[in-house]
Amino acid sequence: MFSLSKNGGYGWVCVLCVFFVNACTWGLNSAYGIYLTHYLNQGLHPSATSYHYAFIGGLSISTSMLVGPIVAFLFRHGWTTQHIMFLGILFQVASLIGASFAVHSLGGLFVSQGVLFGIGLGLLYTSSIGTISQWFSSKRSIANGLAAAGSGVGGIAFSIGINAAIEQISLAWSFRVTAICVCAVNILVTLLIRDRNASIHPTHNSFDIDLLRRIPNLGFVLAWGFFSLLGYVMILFSLADYARSIGLTTGQASIVASMLSLGMMFGRPLVGYMSDVFGRINISFLMTLFSGVTVFCLWMPGHLGGYPLCIVFAIINGAVSGTFWTTISPVATEIVGLKELPSALSVVWLSTVIPTTFSEAIGLALRRPELLGTGGAGEVYLFPQIFSGAMYIAATVVMGMLRWRMVRRKQRGEEEEGELGEKGNEGSSWEWVRV
Repeated sequence: MFSLSKNGGYGWVCVLCVFFVNACTWGLNSAYGIYLTHYLNQGLHPSATSYHYAFIGGLSISTSMLVGPIVAFLFRHGWTTQHIMFLGILFQVASLIGASFAVHSLGGLFVSQGVLFGIGLGLLYTSSIGTISQWFSSKRSIANGLAAAGSGVGGIAFSIGINAAIEQISLAWSFRVTAICVCAVNILVTLLIRDRNASIHPTHNSFDIDLLRRIPNLGFVLAWGFFSLLGYVMILFSLADYARSIGLTTGQASIVASMLSLGMMFGRPLVGYMSDVFGRINISFLMTLFSGVTVFCLWMPGHLGGYPLCIVFAIINGAVSGTFWTTISPVATEIVGLKELPSALSVVWLSTVIPTTFSEAIGLALRRPELLGTGGAGEVYLFPQIFSGAMYIAATVVMGMLRWRMVRRKQRGEEEEGELGEKGNEGSSWEWVRV
């Protein structure tokens, strides 16, 4: 009989493993903003537009999400977590080495830095992320938050390291050095990680869309992720170029981007801890709202405060803007249960393909580069900022609707058990209830 009575045990080793997986996948991916700034300012590909470079970054994320159903298929046909992760390492290293030989080929970058890297990222991340929830019950969110902090640590290391490598060695060798680093780390954690699939016997359905009919609340989770990621990816990939657009140096822009990762490193464990204490849906709702507030109150006036305000925004927003990645597994578990979690996450990953593919392209389309070098340079990113903030507010509304439904369901359940008595009919669905 499967039991979570230990609420951890070897699970903490798995948390550390997923921490480093996140560092070497999402952390590295967040450093694409450094590459994007380099591509936009160096003119390596005369025929390329900003949209081409935006789609390279978008492809890396959306392809990784498309891999989710494939991972479920491999699990269903006898592959283990380690087998899938080793396959991911192969694709990731091939993508980075391939990109190092394709720096002057736009098509080569699409294939290597976009598609192949996305496949490697997806195989590593989606095969490992579910293992943490299998080892924890009451500490599930803090465990996932600690693991998610790895993307912040990796983002800092790779943003600073890649920028230095590009300036001091070359663009091509920045890819090769990165490949060596992530290969070594990922091999080690793949050997250490352990799942509990043999005890839980989870379902691994690749396209179980019927879950939406059986569990309608899952649709709210999908919509929350859709809107959140439209805002999140735009900030993630645009912040470094935004910093350059308001007159900061390349070095300062890379530090601003790394401060976003610093916020992730400290913020994601804190968000995980708070969601365990105050409720996973409650905290997801509040942190999504706070993300939108930081965009409107800190990023939009960023050109007025210059470098210091950009640093402040990056740290604070980085702490909360990626709440989706921190709480998606615990929130999905609340909605569908542990047994259905892999199938539900497979559907979730599919729903994120469109926003992650097109978010940065939308941002660059809304950007007004003609204002560069003029008195209105601070408004180059005004429309992307408004769009990003609006997407977080939309995500907040969706999560608020889910919270309302979950509170109502909890109140009805308590009333049926006679725990509320007559007062059960008097409570508001918006009163503070832990969900």
